[in-house]
Amino acid sequence: MKRTIAIVCGGDTSEYEVSLRSAQGIHSFIDKERYTVYIVVMHGSAWHVQCPDGTQAPVDRNDFSFVQEGKHIVFDFAYITIHGTPGEDGRLQGYFDMLRIPYSCCGVFAASLTYNKFACNHYLAEFGVSIADSLLLRRGQTITEAQVMEKIGLPCFVKPNLGGSSFGVTKVKQAGEIAPALAKAFAEADEVMVETFMGGTEVTCGCYKTKEKNVVFPVTEVVSHNEYFDYQAKYNGESDEITPARIPDSWRDRTQQLTSAIYDILGASGIIRVDYIILPEGKIRLLEVNTTPGMTATSFIPQQVRAAGMDIKEVLTDIIENHF
Repeated sequence: MKRTIAIVCGGDTSEYEVSLRSAQGIHSFIDKERYTVYIVVMHGSAWHVQCPDGTQAPVDRNDFSFVQEGKHIVFDFAYITIHGTPGEDGRLQGYFDMLRIPYSCCGVFAASLTYNKFACNHYLAEFGVSIADSLLLRRGQTITEAQVMEKIGLPCFVKPNLGGSSFGVTKVKQAGEIAPALAKAFAEADEVMVETFMGGTEVTCGCYKTKEKNVVFPVTEVVSHNEYFDYQAKYNGESDEITPARIPDSWRDRTQQLTSAIYDILGASGIIRVDYIILPEGKIRLLEVNTTPGMTATSFIPQQVRAAGMDIKEVLTDIIENHF
């Protein structure tokens, strides 16, 4: 009998549309002969299932079920692809834990930790992972241009501490740009991170582990046509994404080893993707960890799966079946 899978997307941040695209990607990849698949869209308290006939059915949040043509359908598994709250920060994971419904990604602790870039980076630094100098501001706190110059220096990045897809991010090169950059970031989140600029080669590496497999994907090199890897570079083709990366074998090996180690340190589950800057001398510095990475046809993970000579359909089957 086929298991019924919910691809859960949407969410309550600026990444809503990106999440819908990831859901379409996963829907195209997943094995329909093996699973009955529905897309579930969440936005605030409005949760609905997209039915095959084009209609929508409300989700009963008491047991994460819905009714279609008079039949009560309960999901066996949730593939979470919400980028942002509530699917990337641990909230939805806690909900599914309470309902005893298995899901694709990290548990509550790892999800909530990795969603907080500042906390995650400093947590991993305690295990020897190299990170950039940074500081954290919460809404209502202030900092002067002189303090930023003294503690972080220029150029620097100002970005929401909670969020992704480069929404609200500014590369600051002059002191007068600091205040507008902070305002832009606070428009996206209640916490803002100010991080020193790291010049080097930007790379990203995916990984997943099951009871039977430890898989680290090839490393992708990211070359933005813009000032940095911003939204336009990520989603509108204004970058070159080169897999495998054009880096020395020793850099590749250390990047893959570090990705695997970070996976274990966090107690991760499902597919994660870790972004880095490799400094000119070869030192690898962490940018951030993504526990619900983008899954459109052109996203990094599908690219890396293809470069590894693997089938994305089989990878998603691995993720699902690992919970049964």
